[in-house]
Amino acid sequence: MSTQSTDTTPAPAAVEDDRPLVEAAARGETGAFEALYRRHVSRVHGVIIRLVGGHGARADDLTQEAFVRAWQALPAFRFEAAFTTWLHRLAVNTALMELRSRRTRPLEDDDEEALDTFGHPDSAGHVTALSMDLGRAVASLPPRARAVLVLYDIEGWKHEEIAAELGMAVGSSKAQLHRARGLLRARLGEPA
Repeated sequence: MSTQSTDTTPAPAAVEDDRPLVEAAARGETGAFEALYRRHVSRVHGVIIRLVGGHGARADDLTQEAFVRAWQALPAFRFEAAFTTWLHRLAVNTALMELRSRRTRPLEDDDEEALDTFGHPDSAGHVTALSMDLGRAVASLPPRARAVLVLYDIEGWKHEEIAAELGMAVGSSKAQLHRARGLLRARLGEPA
């Protein structure tokens, strides 16, 4: 199953058709699950690639892992939320778990030096912000700042949800968002 697609949002009619497919997939019907996969893979891949900083192969692997987890958890799905919401949250959690596991040492909320080491300078030691597009600029953010920015500005999560998921204080989530936005402005050459 390829994770590459150009459409990132399922059509409204497709979302309405999810229930019968979800019910069939929960009974073990692989064809129904494959239809759900094709319908939602681009959106799942999109959020994961933003969270992992544009690393395509890594995002592909995590997208596959998210769908494997969805297949395994589907029999317990009870339609308390829309399937798309449930799947999206599962995908975000899969990416965040992987990001947490890759940390070589815990980062403190105020450990600015440690976060700054994740920037991407060019060979001359300068960040090539003026030539970056927004996606590359977001990908170049420190991991925690990028995660907060993606979850808050792109995915619409609240600071309380982000703080709980990332294991930080609500104030730290707000500070990381402010920091991420400032770094983006600087990297894209916009005045602060």
